[in-house]
Amino acid sequence: MPFQVLIVDDSKLARMAITKAMNNLHPDWTRVEAPNADDAIALARQQHFDIALLDFNMPGRDGLELAAELRALAPGIALAIISANHQNEIVNQAHDVGAIFLPKPLTEQALGQFLTQVQQSKGQS
Repeated sequence: MPFQVLIVDDSKLARMAITKAMNNLHPDWTRVEAPNADDAIALARQQHFDIALLDFNMPGRDGLELAAELRALAPGIALAIISANHQNEIVNQAHDVGAIFLPKPLTEQALGQFLTQVQQSKGQS
């Protein structure tokens, strides 16, 4: 069964890179993009997402705040915080909100490993 994936990053280039990697890994999965937390929350209120890939550094609310809001709306959603800021504090905060931390630049391999973990945790292969 294809997954519904929400990609949130204020950089169009970053969203395009994630989408390209998603196309290579899972071309049958649905991808929806949002440029900021407000748009992401509006989308999450309108439709179900299995996975959300969230940039950490965004104007307004950061990815950690957004992750907490998405978790409240959809407790079963799989979350990844993506950032070039590899500080232990950020990584730990991501884990505290139930998200995986993925470093930027995001590689297809790292994304693929995360998506495989999600599939396994949801009982799909």
